Amino acid sequence: MTRQEYKDIYDIVGAAMEVHKTLGRGMFEPVYQEALAIEMDQRNMKAEREKLLHLYYKDILMEKTYYADFYYKGIIIELKSANEINSEHRAQLFNYMRITKQYRGILLNFGEKSLRAERYLYLPEDDNFILLTQENYKEYITES
Repeated sequence: MTRQEYKDIYDIVGAAMEVHKTLGRGMFEPVYQEALAIEMDQRNMKAEREKLLHLYYKDILMEKTYYADFYYKGIIIELKSANEINSEHRAQLFNYMRITKQYRGILLNFGEKSLRAERYLYLPEDDNFILLTQENYKEYITES
């Protein structure tokens, strides 16, 4: 991941923080989705809302599809409004990242007292998902 690609993640979280600061917690997910779309638009961040995701089996397009809440510069963004993020929320994001072969994803939870933003990197060669933290994110940044 390049520095710019990490900055894109940082920008998304910044927009989400503004939404959480303005609306607080406890609303339904569609409210946060609409507010985040407005905030990203005001920041000139051209994101696709409710991005259609196609599935393939052995390179054959399947009829089943999914929708990610947002897609921005190769980043899958999933929103939640729950008491806390759980393994099912993470599994949903991970499946979206895996099927689209996108290696960056963010899980945003507006239901907690403070915005919870989990940033993930997908390593397809290992089929592994890495939670990016203040301590480890620099390990995954390349100069290109």
